[in-house]
Amino acid sequence: MRKTWTWGLLALGTAALIYGCSQPSAKMADASIKGSIEDRDGHKVANATVWLIPSTDVAAMGKTPIEVKKDARNDEPLEDNLAANRDRYMKGQSGADGNFTIVNVPGGKYFLYVEPANATYLPGGDKSRRSLTTAEMAAAPVKIQVSGNTPPGATYVGTSKCLDCHEEHEGFKSTLHRLGIQVIGKPSKLQDFSRFPDYNMGLDKLMAGTTFWFHGYDKTRGFDKYQISDKAPADLSNVSFTATFFKDTDGKLKFRTENIKDASDPARVYPVDLAYGGGVYKQRYLYRVGPNLFPFVQFNQNGDNSYGDRSRKPWRDYHADWLFNEETKKLANPSQAKSFDKECASCHYNGYTLTKTAAGDYIAGSANDPDGEMDIDGDGKPNEINGGCETCHGPGSVHTKAKKGFKSASIVSPNKLAAERETMICGQCHSRPQGNLKNDQPVNADNKMMLPGTSRNTYLSQYTTRPDADPVKDYWADGLHSKSHHQQYTDFIKSSKHRNGNQLVSCSDCHDPHGKAKFAHQMKADTHSPAACTSCHKDRTDMGKHVMEKTKCNVAPDKISCASCHGTKTMQTGAGLGKGMDGKDGKNYWMNDITSHLYSVPLKSNIGVKGVEPGKAMPIPYTNKCGAACHNTSSL
Repeated sequence: MRKTWTWGLLALGTAALIYGCSQPSAKMADASIKGSIEDRDGHKVANATVWLIPSTDVAAMGKTPIEVKKDARNDEPLEDNLAANRDRYMKGQSGADGNFTIVNVPGGKYFLYVEPANATYLPGGDKSRRSLTTAEMAAAPVKIQVSGNTPPGATYVGTSKCLDCHEEHEGFKSTLHRLGIQVIGKPSKLQDFSRFPDYNMGLDKLMAGTTFWFHGYDKTRGFDKYQISDKAPADLSNVSFTATFFKDTDGKLKFRTENIKDASDPARVYPVDLAYGGGVYKQRYLYRVGPNLFPFVQFNQNGDNSYGDRSRKPWRDYHADWLFNEETKKLANPSQAKSFDKECASCHYNGYTLTKTAAGDYIAGSANDPDGEMDIDGDGKPNEINGGCETCHGPGSVHTKAKKGFKSASIVSPNKLAAERETMICGQCHSRPQGNLKNDQPVNADNKMMLPGTSRNTYLSQYTTRPDADPVKDYWADGLHSKSHHQQYTDFIKSSKHRNGNQLVSCSDCHDPHGKAKFAHQMKADTHSPAACTSCHKDRTDMGKHVMEKTKCNVAPDKISCASCHGTKTMQTGAGLGKGMDGKDGKNYWMNDITSHLYSVPLKSNIGVKGVEPGKAMPIPYTNKCGAACHNTSSL
């Protein structure tokens, strides 16, 4: 779906939204620009339109509050500017030889954006990320590479098939996208856990035998309505039921629930098929009831029993309320409507499908792969139940059958897309919209995920019923900073990295999706080092000078990094990273564990911080340990 805006419609908005009105401020010489368009195999792309989008227009858009909704006018910096200014922007068209010319281009800076003539290729091109001066573009012919597209009817072939040819990406097996879900005791050949020696710290405790007491039921809470303890509480009258994990005689992990309120209620035993997570702060466990899987119990690697907050202890309840009915005081089975297949799997399974059975259950499917983790759909073939190559590159059946030298047109190359389309690949899961099923799965009416290369507007229009996170539950009190996890994209699109006149950033600029980076979170540079930012922000290499200019603080530069202030961990997924500074009332602030991707520095004057009880305040640099160098919390 393409956004189309007439000037009459735009006139109804503010002048600030009519980006085409801005012009380069300094007069530079006009010039002619020549170049060529081709795919990765070197085949020329004919009849494509090359647009010059003024960087000043993109910069102006970046100064407006982003509209988070379908048909927004300013959430896709290049495509929205083009939609509003097609009759004003300069352009050229490639001939049969792939060459194009744009004459009499006024001096200035522009983003080069390719719009292919048909769906064989995707819009953008590798020169659409950074604005170039007229002189730079005129100095030599500009060679633009574009991405192929997923052909109609293409099907998923599995990651093993991809790695047969692309051995250079074997490191993908050690990424957390590949390790997210594992069959207990049987990692697949596509999973390499060697980088994460403590990955199964929680699972090992369960395999050794552990009993949990669920007590202190609070119906007002979300998924953790119970307090959980691995030791019997002093007051057993407050305990509803226990769950005992054990390794059965068949070698499989199981757990048994027992009713503490009613000894006559028969115990129930459930097999635990999968462990979910373990590489980033937490791990959960998927048990089976009939054809479906359900999550239960969360282990927090950084948890501590001395923390008063139930969410920051080593063990946390995760939907124990599905296993006990507080009204009848009886043990229960979870509702099939709450299965992992229907509620969660779309962002994990490569080539996700969902089928509703005659009985009303939902059975998830995914790409067949001989080295897949397990057979989830009962057809006798192993499936990939983690992200695969095709999750980001599109189904590869046509690509694998194409002749050598003719393959690139049938597969998506994310780094040849406009940045706004590449980040959308990650953003569909690293945000919190609701899809066709009215849950966090961003699936369309056919219960399918979007294909790589889809525009943000098509995604919002066809794959979501709510465009992003819940405005009350998922943000801090300021309504801006994310509070819930997997909202990195939610933050990112509001940042200047997404909309500016110089360089449009994508997730892969900082993260390596193929597993070659040696730093945590697949970062290309150490986040504890200024190099993570100064490789682009070359004018900020003097950390001491920068901090003094911004804060009037002479903290030793080696004590902090850019991330200390610009990468505040406002979101929590596990137990967080421990205690922050003490408040004036003696209570402590908390450090969370998921980084805000707004990159702005949240201040102590923020509505979610000043005057808020420390344990409920939004984490900011001022209230975390790094703030101790210059600050105290007495004024909060």
